[in-house]
Amino acid sequence: MTDQFLTTLLPQLASGAAHTHALGFQYEGLDADRVRLRVPYRADLVGDPETGVLAGGLVTTLLDHVGGLAVWVGLKTYQPIATLDLRVDYMRAAIPGRDLIAEARCYRLTRSIGFVRAWAFEDDPADPVAAAQSAYVISAEGDHRAGANLRAKSSRTAGDAA
Repeated sequence: MTDQFLTTLLPQLASGAAHTHALGFQYEGLDADRVRLRVPYRADLVGDPETGVLAGGLVTTLLDHVGGLAVWVGLKTYQPIATLDLRVDYMRAAIPGRDLIAEARCYRLTRSIGFVRAWAFEDDPADPVAAAQSAYVISAEGDHRAGANLRAKSSRTAGDAA
């Protein structure tokens, strides 16, 4: 895995998209093969104003996104992926007023699928708000586009040298 991917691209992928930026996702880092994101608590992310508990959709989005990041860490590069399957088990309500953290690990990669486990919590991963099991399709089309771009660049370079 290149340092540039870890220090530049992965943090951008974590919070650079419009929806992840709007939700306030923050890249917390990488510990071996586990990637971590944080969502600071905000009133506009609350699902139930009476209790102050964060919305369940936010938790699902966070777990799905951190899972995708874990696949890219496993691949050691960016490549187009899509969520194939996502199961989220909600274990308890998030504590009102507290930031939510998510960690994910890609535990198996095949040529076309990445398998991930993820969990969301406030302080202790052993006391999760929710846990997820997911699968992501790894796009072979990404490889073909990259190969086509490389071939096109090589032929231009060869033509320029002639």
